[in-house]
Amino acid sequence: MSDAPRLLLLSTSTVFGSGYLEYAEAEIRSFLGGHSTVLFVPFALHDHDAYAAKVRTAFERMSYKLDSLHEATDQPQAIEAAKALFIGGGNTFRLLKSLHDHDLLGAIRQRVAAGMPYLGSSAGSNVAAPTIRTTNDMPIVEPPSFEALGLLPFQINPHYLDPEPGSRHMGETREERIVQFLEENATAVLGLREGAILRVEGSSCRLLGPAGARLFQRGQEPLELAAGSVLDDLLAKRV
Repeated sequence: MSDAPRLLLLSTSTVFGSGYLEYAEAEIRSFLGGHSTVLFVPFALHDHDAYAAKVRTAFERMSYKLDSLHEATDQPQAIEAAKALFIGGGNTFRLLKSLHDHDLLGAIRQRVAAGMPYLGSSAGSNVAAPTIRTTNDMPIVEPPSFEALGLLPFQINPHYLDPEPGSRHMGETREERIVQFLEENATAVLGLREGAILRVEGSSCRLLGPAGARLFQRGQEPLELAAGSVLDDLLAKRV
């Protein structure tokens, strides 16, 4: 984990009733500040051109220029030169495999350690964790390892869903699946509900956005976290 990371991690890119990234626009503007250009990583979806066009429209609405990594002739060099990075959502297994295939994990870690702002949504938030073992996605491809960027000392579960009272669904709930993860792994898991945003500034960690989260730790009851919660102690725990 870097000594002074700057991270803004979104549970989702879109909440019901709003457009792409609209619910998080104020937080994105605050986080990116004066950086005028963002480098986008579109690898979580199959159609990179269409994905980049969609994201470019959203960032231009916020007055930011957006370059897409898939258009770069030298991708590690593009990471090295980036002023800010956004990794979008989609399939986390496909995203991580692409980051391995293009040898980008180390380059991203180094730039974040040097202070480059890292913005992630859904799959892009997943890969900021030590591993992708708490993603909700189907393993449509097989990355060389489940180990991810490790920008956080805890796991992320985006799109966290609470058990629905009275539901007739007999499959496992999200809570049950996370508890199973903790039977095999000691790393804490933060379940981000739709609309939840995590902002990390060095040793400071805050839960933002219109929704809260649930924190799962081995041997403890899940902890309910409201928007505005301070999670500095969780950030201080090393893997």
